[in-house]
Amino acid sequence: MIQTVPVTIPENRVILNQITWETFQQLLQELGNNRSSLLAYNEGMLEIMTPLGEHEHSKCFISDLIAIIADEMNLNIKKMGSLTLKKETIKKGVEPDACYYLKNEPLVRHKQDIRLDFDPPPDLILEIDMSNSSLNKLPIYAVLGVTEIWRYNGNNLTGFVLNNDSQYYEESKYSLTFSWLELSQLIPFLQQSLRDGETKTLRDFRQWVRHFT
Repeated sequence: MIQTVPVTIPENRVILNQITWETFQQLLQELGNNRSSLLAYNEGMLEIMTPLGEHEHSKCFISDLIAIIADEMNLNIKKMGSLTLKKETIKKGVEPDACYYLKNEPLVRHKQDIRLDFDPPPDLILEIDMSNSSLNKLPIYAVLGVTEIWRYNGNNLTGFVLNNDSQYYEESKYSLTFSWLELSQLIPFLQQSLRDGETKTLRDFRQWVRHFT
């Protein structure tokens, strides 16, 4: 007897080619802010991503971990979620799974409408990418000036830090924002949350962070 094992799909992604910047702008306007899909645009390529269960849980839980670290380090944090990051002059735009202001937080603390034509980019970006078929967003973030990206693929959490010449990213085991943190140390807590529940895991994580801060 053949047993079939259901495959969980963490996200749906569609990539379209030969799309103009004007079309990307129009889509953002027509779709509005009350939506689940995230868009990214670079050099005529448009990605439309719709997150599903595994994707969203990972995003929310890692966001909770980041918030706890900031709290224990007594750092002000401004969480901007899937803020649309774009610049008209370079015709590039992206909506991350989540983004955070820490170092630049004082510069945007009083703002609800952040625009990169006038405001600094987020200090930290979180990308959940489990399908391995997504548009390469690193060149977009590099031009926008984002200094650090965390990318989680369902198994590993990889850090990317913007090079000093601000043209490309280098992989890093450690966080730039939280210099003591090796990103792989967060994976056991993701796994624990599925076993013990989020509340207990977050409580355990806070105690763990206190050993470093």
